[in-house]
Amino acid sequence: MQINRLTVAGVNAQNKPGLYADGLGLYLQVAKGGAKSWIFRYMLAGRPRKMGLGSVHTVPLKLARDRAAEQRLKLLDADDPIERRKAERLEKLAASATALTFKQAAEAYIKSHRSGWSNIKHAAQWTATLETYVYPVFGDLAVSRVDVGLVMKALDQIWTTKPETATRVRGRVESILDWATARGYRQGDNPARWRGHLDKLLPARSKVAKVKHHAALPYVEIGAFVGDVRKMEGISPKALEFAILTATRTGEAVGARWSEIDTENALWTIPAGRMKAKKEHRIPLSDRALEILASLPREKDAEYVFIGEKKGQPLSNMSLLMTLRRMKRDDLTTHGFRSTFRDWAAEQTAYPNELLEMALAHTVSDKTEAAYRRGDMMEKRRRLMQDWAEFCATAKFASASNVTPIRAAHV
Repeated sequence: MQINRLTVAGVNAQNKPGLYADGLGLYLQVAKGGAKSWIFRYMLAGRPRKMGLGSVHTVPLKLARDRAAEQRLKLLDADDPIERRKAERLEKLAASATALTFKQAAEAYIKSHRSGWSNIKHAAQWTATLETYVYPVFGDLAVSRVDVGLVMKALDQIWTTKPETATRVRGRVESILDWATARGYRQGDNPARWRGHLDKLLPARSKVAKVKHHAALPYVEIGAFVGDVRKMEGISPKALEFAILTATRTGEAVGARWSEIDTENALWTIPAGRMKAKKEHRIPLSDRALEILASLPREKDAEYVFIGEKKGQPLSNMSLLMTLRRMKRDDLTTHGFRSTFRDWAAEQTAYPNELLEMALAHTVSDKTEAAYRRGDMMEKRRRLMQDWAEFCATAKFASASNVTPIRAAHV
């Protein structure tokens, strides 16, 4: 039996319609229009059958011979190559129909557990951490393909620098993968499991350098503290009080520009480039915050709100810390007053958690932010910041255990 009759040059040159044998069941088929393809012909149970192996433009001669050889092996096992290929295609279609990306699995998990979470901000926290640390690594991959290498890639970047966050991320990934396994979207061990698995690859959280939290003043003491700040002379104390009233970070406060301030509408808009999350942040200004701005010396064409010792330049980031040292409050940091604000709002008001997170410019889901923007988010935030300013103006405050949450009726 003659085999390998055809040549590449001959295949390219042949334009006459017909079937041209290469041997062992492989044929070059030339259609009337000139299209060329490969055909595998065989007999099964006394019946002649014909199976396409692809276009000449896609499948070169050598590959066509290899494909024909694969079909002959199937015939040795009494398999019908055509029926076998149909079954394989159906399996692939079924697999693709049930395939789920990790991001889709995470969204489904959060949706199914949302109603059972006592703290409504959990969903936003889950989404935020996954969007920041996990989705960029394997969010778009099929959940069935997530392995230990991908999990490690997501955790390595934060395990030593943000151990608390990393621990939560690992636990969330583990829960999502367990959910996917239970639903039949993946099989095998969970690559995010800690005990007996990742604990062999990563140092225990107790052995990782602990994160130093920003020292915060208890909110019951904020009124007396702000009273002391107001007695001080200079620009730095005013900047410190302004930062407290707006719950902003040091850099955001000392870097404030007059172009960002809309006194007529009592609104401060910090551009994305000056924000930690690189997203524009709008802050309603309380009456006291406006008073501070009105009391500041302002030269013509001045750019910065809080001018430092160098003409035309803002206060340094150290200026507010130095003010705290002048007050002999080395135990505090400016950033810590954001925690003071958050604790006060959580324990002494009825404002929604999502609103408080937005007031602090923390990441919330786009859907949450969109929902608040459609309604009266800014009006609610305006009341929130005014309530905070009035609270900061209260020199004495009763025990937190016997205080009724304020403004509950307005939320």
